Amino acid sequence: MADYENFVRARLPRLLRYATMLTGERELAGDLVQEVLVKAYRRWPRIRDADNPDRYVMRMVTNGYLSWRRSRSARLVAVGEVPDEARPDDFASDHALREDMWQRLARLPRRQRAVLVLRYYEQWDDAEIADLLDCARATVRAHAHRALTTLRSGMAVDHMAEARES
Repeated sequence: MADYENFVRARLPRLLRYATMLTGERELAGDLVQEVLVKAYRRWPRIRDADNPDRYVMRMVTNGYLSWRRSRSARLVAVGEVPDEARPDDFASDHALREDMWQRLARLPRRQRAVLVLRYYEQWDDAEIADLLDCARATVRAHAHRALTTLRSGMAVDHMAEARES
């Protein structure tokens, strides 16, 4: 099983980063990857002989994320109060914007979020995503369109509310 250990050693950082993008939490991502690697260990001879072991394990991580119980993956972490006004170069402002985007991503349906992570974080094309998610390319594009529309509309509503408050 030295080849399994070498595989894990080489791919673990990438799998953890990918799972963190999916789940939005490092600890949850670690749990997900650990569960997947335990399953992969049991299936290693079949995975090792697959055309692309990396993709096989990425699919396992994605499917694990998509199948986790909602209550387990939908936890929100409070980050404290956001300042009323921030300077343009203020670290707190940047952090608040990033946290806001994490919150918005966390509210997306899982498949839509997986498509965005695979497309924009992993830089995969629609064909690769469709293959991984076992769906049509048109479905991938529809998920991406809906997710981006939801993110944009949420931001537009927030900007309109801020304008009314001013």
